[in-house]
Amino acid sequence: MARQSERSAATIDAIVSAARNLFMARGFDPVSIDEIAAAAGIAKGGVYHHFSSKRAIFEMVFDRVQSELASQLNARLDANPGPRTPDTIATNILAYLKSASEPGLHRLILIDGPVVLGLKRWREIDDRHFFASIHSGLVAIMGPQADPREVDAAARLVDGAVMEAALETGAAAKPLEVARLYCAMLKDMLSGLQKGTSRA
Repeated sequence: MARQSERSAATIDAIVSAARNLFMARGFDPVSIDEIAAAAGIAKGGVYHHFSSKRAIFEMVFDRVQSELASQLNARLDANPGPRTPDTIATNILAYLKSASEPGLHRLILIDGPVVLGLKRWREIDDRHFFASIHSGLVAIMGPQADPREVDAAARLVDGAVMEAALETGAAAKPLEVARLYCAMLKDMLSGLQKGTSRA
């Protein structure tokens, strides 16, 4: 049973890896199940044995990509264990924007993602990987005595701003320049939320 489980996991990994490369290179719509099967080196029936549809494959690809990006960003934070500040958060956001501006990732995460998965499911997956980190950063900035409703609202606003920045950065002729501009503005916004700063 263990070997069968390992073979099944290996087959799923092959399908997801092949689909990821194809989706990033060409987008969701032009890619067929036949192409995914051929790229994975398995029969078409083998794909349908593990996935009910191309959308189901895309969801696993999307989830894994988001997980990898979140792990990279969390590793950056762990490597700098000092207090979370507007500067450290903005620096981490810049790293995310750089990754998300790569054409294949930009297409997968921000163009095809919400269309293929639907906005609700797309946001659920994004929240699972990124929102907790954003929220904890806002708690650190605003202080433990901050109204939880204000922290939640601020985290949602920052999350939305990052998504907008990622869309603009990925579409820009000079993505790094645009990413730095957005991060500078986000840093100023976060500084205004720091504990002890009046928001009256």
